[in-house]
Amino acid sequence: MKTIKIYISTALLFLSATVGAQEGSKLETTLGADLVSQYIWRGQDLGKAALQPTLGIGYKGLSLSAWGSVGITDPADTRELDLTLAYSIGGFHLGVTDYWFDTGLDPRNRYFKYEAHSTNHVFEANIGYDFNIFALQWFTNFAGNDGHNKDDKRAYSSYFELSVPFSLASVNWTATAGAVPYATDFYGTSGFEVTNVSLRASKDIRVTDTFSVPVFAQATANPSSQKAYFVFGVTLQP
Repeated sequence: MKTIKIYISTALLFLSATVGAQEGSKLETTLGADLVSQYIWRGQDLGKAALQPTLGIGYKGLSLSAWGSVGITDPADTRELDLTLAYSIGGFHLGVTDYWFDTGLDPRNRYFKYEAHSTNHVFEANIGYDFNIFALQWFTNFAGNDGHNKDDKRAYSSYFELSVPFSLASVNWTATAGAVPYATDFYGTSGFEVTNVSLRASKDIRVTDTFSVPVFAQATANPSSQKAYFVFGVTLQP
């Protein structure tokens, strides 16, 4: 059985700016980009240094956003475009993401090719709740180029994680633990396996009295694959 390696991800850090035709408008836009030393997603190595822009719009908890990734140092790295429709109210979050990646010579890499078993799109549903002191999220692929289980059937590949934010020494930290609940070659697991244990720190580095640069560093271990990574990133903002 051929292992399917999917180059997808979640965005790292966004810049939000409020805009509207009149004062007090609820319409918001998201605009920014990250430069990362390595593309690590849910404990998996998906590429070398990359530029990862984001653009989105939101209104009263409903949002539509686009996120992408393109390799900087290795032209063989997959180019990615993700579209997410989400709704949030209080700590509750619900969303659907269309992940698409351009794998070069793969005949399935056409963006508007959606046929079952011959598309490079992956569709994922997400549900979660932020309790302020910690957050829980669950993700499941429900259509598209999903992985397979031990019986070579669609795995409906899933991933869930617990994240805990805290502050220490004037730095914002987030500790995360994530796992895959059952076998799927989408994540390279043969059953329940912990795939992501990470610690991330972020801070605004002041350049002048009126200008600062957000930076972050993250150490990640994947007990399932016995791999470990360290990523440094800079957020670009207008």
